[in-house]
Order: sequence, then structure tokens, then C-alpha cells
Amino acid sequence: MRHVLAALLLVILNLEIVNAQTSGGDSVIESLSASPGDPLRGRAIVASRQTGLCLLCHSGPFPEERFQGNLAPELGISAGRLSAPQLRARIMDASRFNPGTIMPTYYKAQNLQRVAPKFIGQSILNEQEIEDVVAFLVTLNKQNVQ
Repeated sequence: MRHVLAALLLVILNLEIVNAQTSGGDSVIESLSASPGDPLRGRAIVASRQTGLCLLCHSGPFPEERFQGNLAPELGISAGRLSAPQLRARIMDASRFNPGTIMPTYYKAQNLQRVAPKFIGQSILNEQEIEDVVAFLVTLNKQNVQ
């Protein structure tokens, strides 16, 4: 029993070390994927009514999309005040910053409530898709454009 507890403690400590390396306050500093994000793929994910579903709540620079949300800030405003690491953290798990948010956790797959049975244990977006969305949102931030 002691060995099991010791092994469990080591696993928990290792997870905390990994978390500490990638998180910095309100940011997730390290990229989630080995490949850089692609802004064009990110735009497609954000505009998609099947993948990102962002336009259910947000509006943005998508003149081709007739119906856009008004429940959440316009994406240019949201992205305009956040860095890539801050955007990454919010896309991964917005409830970390606002426990009452209606924004889904796009990367977190554990300890969720009100999830359809077929989606339990699955994230909405994978690592590369999150990096693609971050790359797109950074293009909306005039402060990040060089």
C-alpha cells in the first residue's frame, strides 16, 4: 500500500511540475503542438458551425457569415487585449478565469459537467487546432502585428 501511495504522489508531483512549466499566471506559455499554428486553419475553425462553434456566442471579421453571436465580446476586442499565451489559456479552459462562464473548455476533457455521453473524456479541439485558433486570433490583435 505504501508503494502505491508513493507512486501516486510522484505522479501528482510530476503533473504539477509539467503544469508549472507551461502555465504562467493567466497564460499557457508553451505551444501545445510541435507545429506552429496556421491562421487560415484557425479562421476556418472559428467560423465553423461544426468545429469551433465560436460564432454562436462571438462575432468577428466574417462577412460571409450571416448570423453571429452577441452573448460574448467581439473576437477582435477579446484578442486585441490578450497575448498568444493568454489566448491559449482561455481557449483551453475559460472556466479557469471565470467559473461561471458559458464558454466551453476546448481542451480540458476531465471533470466536466453536462457533457453528452458520447463526448465524455474528449476535448473539443486537439492541440494543433488550438494552436491554429490562437494563430488566427493573434492576427486580430493589432498590437501583435509587426
